[in-house]
Amino acid sequence: MFDLDRWHEIFQTLSKNKLRTILAGFTIAFAILLFTLLFGVGNGLKHFFEEQFSRDAANSVYVWSGTTTKPYKGLQSGRKIQFRNDDSKFINEKFEDDIQFFSPNIQRYNVQAIYRGEHNNYTVRGVYPDYQLLESAVIQDGRFLSYLDLKRKAKVVAIGRLVEKDLFGNLSALGKNINLDGMSYKVIGVFNDPGGDNDERYIYTPFTTAQGMYRINDELDRIGLTYNPKLKVDQALAFSNLLEKMLKEKHNVDPRDQGAVRVQNYAEQAKGVQQMMFGLNIIILFIGIGTLIAGIIGISNIMVYIVKERTKEIGIRKALGATPSSIIGMIMMESIFVTALAGYAGLLMGVFTLKAIGSSLEKYFIINPSVETYVVVGATIILIIAGTIAGYIPAKRAAGIKPIVALNDE
Repeated sequence: MFDLDRWHEIFQTLSKNKLRTILAGFTIAFAILLFTLLFGVGNGLKHFFEEQFSRDAANSVYVWSGTTTKPYKGLQSGRKIQFRNDDSKFINEKFEDDIQFFSPNIQRYNVQAIYRGEHNNYTVRGVYPDYQLLESAVIQDGRFLSYLDLKRKAKVVAIGRLVEKDLFGNLSALGKNINLDGMSYKVIGVFNDPGGDNDERYIYTPFTTAQGMYRINDELDRIGLTYNPKLKVDQALAFSNLLEKMLKEKHNVDPRDQGAVRVQNYAEQAKGVQQMMFGLNIIILFIGIGTLIAGIIGISNIMVYIVKERTKEIGIRKALGATPSSIIGMIMMESIFVTALAGYAGLLMGVFTLKAIGSSLEKYFIINPSVETYVVVGATIILIIAGTIAGYIPAKRAAGIKPIVALNDE
């Protein structure tokens, strides 16, 4: 393997036969390049859907009210359904065993926030402390809202990272007071959110504080919760369907009315995405296998041609005393060397191509296209093995030919 004379001979042979070496290397490099690009694009699609679902807890359910579209029990259509605090109590009592985290929500848009001359408009949400887990918000400075804040109706806020950047620049917002529509609130925490820039421009304040400021008669806008993560997808869907049914009964809404009480269960979306991603993985796998098979066939054909072309050379080597094993070993080493080198080159080209075009693919819902190293290395090893076998079979056949027959070969 480390015989310098043997390697010198291999390099000399390859340099004298540049065309066939280039053809063999191109076939392998192109197969690995295409394989890398296909898997990279597939992973980019996965990353897109993962990012979309990272915005909220995967087991989230959101409930909000609307207007009735059907008459029911003597009540006319067009009736506005308004959720109140007793709806929160109702849900917690009826589904106590299935609920993990819970938060009613009051939302006020275009609230002007001011700090020492800097100002901007943001959405303010009145929530429970559990809402941090529903939104997957991560505290980077200070803390989130607490139940003590809720009990005291404290005028405190947790602000998104970009709110801090807009109003405070490079300064820390922690402990400072900001003005929200004429009222002073103390900043107790700064958070970031995997959902991206939009989710980092929210301001959270205790639900009781917001309700006292912006609503009357215990009104609320929507209710968010997470169900027990041990529930399977079908059980989670059954849970949200029952929740919708019971809320419709409570508010005298026709069971077929889709506008009055609406429930969004992330499990339903997750199920659809999982099915789509499974199908995508199967397609990519088949295409990848097809690409490898094409590469294997290509390198096999080229190796058969190369050995056939060198029949006379092999005859001369045998006439000069070369053993069949040394001839086979030389051809196999050439095959392994060319396959490994070209495969690595194809891998590098694929990785650099994905990095170069990665940002331009975002408009096609492909984010951070990349491929796991072990996948491409595995594919390269398969091609190396295929190249070895492809070189061994014709080499063994050629090595068994008598020198006089090999020398007379046309």
